[in-house]
Amino acid sequence: MISYLLSLLIGLILGSFFNVVGLSVPKKQSFTTRRSACPSCGRTLSAFELIPVLSYIIQGGKCRGCKARISQLYPIVELMTGMLFAAAPYFLGWSAELIVAWTLICLLMIIFVTDIAYMLIPDKILLFFAVVFLFMRIFLPLDPWWDSLLGAAVGFGLLLLIAVISKGGMGGGDIKLFALLGFVLGTKLVLLSFMAATFLGAFYGVIGILSGFIKRKHPIPFGPFIVVGTLAAYFFGDSILNWYFQFFAAS
Repeated sequence: MISYLLSLLIGLILGSFFNVVGLSVPKKQSFTTRRSACPSCGRTLSAFELIPVLSYIIQGGKCRGCKARISQLYPIVELMTGMLFAAAPYFLGWSAELIVAWTLICLLMIIFVTDIAYMLIPDKILLFFAVVFLFMRIFLPLDPWWDSLLGAAVGFGLLLLIAVISKGGMGGGDIKLFALLGFVLGTKLVLLSFMAATFLGAFYGVIGILSGFIKRKHPIPFGPFIVVGTLAAYFFGDSILNWYFQFFAAS
């Protein structure tokens, strides 16, 4: 239990950091030297105001200085990261693959922030994690090992094909991201990730248009759906595929 609580705490702290990274990198701002400040009044935040999730709740979602509303993105990302960090060992056990899982969560949470805030997936983020995952999959390879290479090719090729056919309907960041996800997950799971993300995005879009929440032909960030689809595929992919094949075999 202590190990899970520690994982939760580390995730909460990292989630706060990922907010800073995700909001800084697309604007080409340094996230290593600048102090955290209120985006409305510019006041430097104290340590008390930087406690993940808790500070947001205590302050009622407002800046202590100017009383401006604080974006809900901050506590959402912190809480999501904390919960995912604690859930990963529950689903995978305390194995070496857990390092890959936690790193994948880090990537996805940063992408979640950048796509929500700017509808952008920065190349710098993808390049950094590409190097990290390359070393990880050398020492923690998929079975078979070449499934990483095939998964990367399939992820890249599929998204590129869709982008060409739809004449720009899929962004360059999405294409590169799925190439990286394919390398980490392998062929079957990256395809499952894409299908799940597409289904969730389409469902959200239809419901949003019917309810008037989303305007027709108004772009929506695809990143959050990629995050959900990828996590579902990574943690539950084999179970989902087994159920799928058994269902159709029985029918």
